[in-house]
Amino acid sequence: MTNHIGMEFILVNPGSFMMGSPENELHRDHNEILHEMKIIKPFYLQSTEVTVKQWKAVMGKKLFNRIKGSDNMPVVQVSFYDCQKFIKRLNTMNKRVYRLPTEVEWEYACRAGTTTAYSFGDTIDCSKAMYGNNQKKQTECIQHFKSMGFAPNRAAPVKSFAPNPWGFYDMHGNVWEWCADPYQDYNSHKLDTGYGPIKTNTRIKRGGSWYKYGWYCRSANRAYAHPGAKFQTTGFRLALEAD
Repeated sequence: MTNHIGMEFILVNPGSFMMGSPENELHRDHNEILHEMKIIKPFYLQSTEVTVKQWKAVMGKKLFNRIKGSDNMPVVQVSFYDCQKFIKRLNTMNKRVYRLPTEVEWEYACRAGTTTAYSFGDTIDCSKAMYGNNQKKQTECIQHFKSMGFAPNRAAPVKSFAPNPWGFYDMHGNVWEWCADPYQDYNSHKLDTGYGPIKTNTRIKRGGSWYKYGWYCRSANRAYAHPGAKFQTTGFRLALEAD
């Protein structure tokens, strides 16, 4: 479905999946212990990251003059709190229930039924996703992206790479995406007794970005930041409650 400002959403049906990564996955982190999770209710998830055009359509140009970029670029330098302001306005405009996806919803949609490190397999290269496009930190893909017409030190327009099996674009790379949850370490306790302590002053970010390594883009990779932080590497996509 597409809403009144052109945001595309795909219905995600309930199901179960193995969240985290197997012990033999390359670059696996300690906080990715493999465990089964269930999605109980259907929900819609935006097919792309929120774009500059969509941000301005909701927030107006005067309120956020620092938001730069062409219409189809993912909006960045928005904090978790900024995302909440956007969502509040959009819900008022559209009379629906938009929100950030939970971390579980995000990984479920990112994997799209796959069990490999990425939705396209166990290895990543510059043709699959936007990463390694930083002249100071990670230059691996700069020349490849220049041949595609993409400038260094920034993301690519949404839909520049093939979608995952469920039709979602840029779940791997381009920009990190805020999720609703604070960070919780699910390796510090046995999973049958609950997760570990919550870092209350954090919010989860998922997906990796143009800034550094391809392995940051793995389906299981987890990161977090202060909810007030604004990064050139971080944007978001929305979930929408299903009727």
